[in-house]
Amino acid sequence: MGIPKFERFFRAAAGLDVNKNDLKRYNDFVDAKLYDLFLIGTANAKANDRDIIEPQDLPVTKGLQESIHAFEKLEEGIELRPLLDQLAARPALGMEAAEDTQQRLPVLAGGLSVALARALKTIARDTRHPSTDQWDEAFELFDLLI
Repeated sequence: MGIPKFERFFRAAAGLDVNKNDLKRYNDFVDAKLYDLFLIGTANAKANDRDIIEPQDLPVTKGLQESIHAFEKLEEGIELRPLLDQLAARPALGMEAAEDTQQRLPVLAGGLSVALARALKTIARDTRHPSTDQWDEAFELFDLLI
């Protein structure tokens, strides 16, 4: 996501101001959380005797599903190719993702992005631009949940 789109997205999703310095943090977050979802998806696929990760193998919670719906209403797109490239740069998962699963990556990333923006808004109630400490707090919360 480019800087202008990133800034526009966070304003629309949670009324927050972000800048180019926050973009790396955001990209690292999305990369890490998507990989975490796929790690869990791999375990679920194996537990169900499948050799491919299907969409139902990914742990999409009620909250993440609601964030995906909110993302879709924002009408902001996220490119699929960079997400696939990021996952490919991570350690191998031991199985491939089904085409349907790969096609869901942009909405998963969008849902995670909305959830992150809203978590930051909750943590940084009295500010429009979250501090580094507030970003770190949001990341710690997500690490507890995903």
